[in-house]
Amino acid sequence: MNIKSLLLGSAAALAVVSGAQAADAIVAAEPEPVEYVRVCDAYGTGYFYIPGTETCLKIEGYIRFQVDVGPDQVNGGASGNQGGTSDWDAFTRGQVQFTAKSDTEYGPLTGVIVLQHNGDNASDQNAILDSAYIDIAGFRAGLFYSWWDDGLSGETDDIGSPVTLHNSLRYQYESGDFYAGISVDELEDSPYYNGEVPNNEGVAVGIGGKAGAFTYQVTAGYDFDNEAAAVRAMGTVAIGPGTLGLAAVYASDPGAYYNAAEWAIAAEYAIQATDKLKITPGAQWYGNYGTNVVNLAGFGPNGSDADFGNDDAWKVGLTVDYQITDNFYAKASVQYLDGDNIDDVTTGYFRLQRAF
Repeated sequence: MNIKSLLLGSAAALAVVSGAQAADAIVAAEPEPVEYVRVCDAYGTGYFYIPGTETCLKIEGYIRFQVDVGPDQVNGGASGNQGGTSDWDAFTRGQVQFTAKSDTEYGPLTGVIVLQHNGDNASDQNAILDSAYIDIAGFRAGLFYSWWDDGLSGETDDIGSPVTLHNSLRYQYESGDFYAGISVDELEDSPYYNGEVPNNEGVAVGIGGKAGAFTYQVTAGYDFDNEAAAVRAMGTVAIGPGTLGLAAVYASDPGAYYNAAEWAIAAEYAIQATDKLKITPGAQWYGNYGTNVVNLAGFGPNGSDADFGNDDAWKVGLTVDYQITDNFYAKASVQYLDGDNIDDVTTGYFRLQRAF
């Protein structure tokens, strides 16, 4: 075999091998398109589309550190209890809220879940469902705070229910700066008296709105088991460097919607000293202060006989809010309470809170 034949044969063999490899070559598949998170601006800032859906989601919350000061503090912030031997108690709270919204033929469909965890120390902690409800076309159903949870901006006023988080069914009409609504509330963990048991219900109504620099709210409720009605009026108006707030409340008997006194009036003036500093002095007067109610409220199986009595009381306080930087706040509050046939008491707290 001559060299020419050898070269021709080698070239033919290489061509055959090359053809086979070309036929069997593996072609890499193109990557599938990735669906990045899209901003949803239909419901305000902070919402984004859940990938693969047309539902908008917003995640927000806060981290709070607080030191409560007052007589006989124990787990004051985490569980709201007293009866210890210390005059101060520190606690930390973490809260996160998920809000989901989507368009329907009935208007926006909203779902809210609020999870809260309170820690008095490493071993004494409690996690709660702070709210969870469905909202559509003005109807709301689930676990949420009632209108009786509202109050003035400071910390002095005592014009709300002792328990304001209920399983409820509510309808609220809204038009511009006006709203009106009615709710049916399960008052299962609210105060009960006179031999009643914790299986209670109530009806509350609320109207409110804004007119220029003036805001107003009227709230009423009837507690069926305790046969107690309560009504409250509240308003604010911008005057000078701050906002004046006034409120009045009346209760026919101790009940779930109000049990601090037969009647009370409260006032405050929230001074916006700077863009970051707000100073709010406040005062309240209690007529027929509920000494028997406050001390003997039947949260256990033996609901006590309760009445408001004939004693009066008064309260003054000061609250200072300061924005350290964006989403980081400090608050300090001190309150003084005195009245007929009760010992005067001074309480307060200092709080740091980071919101997101």
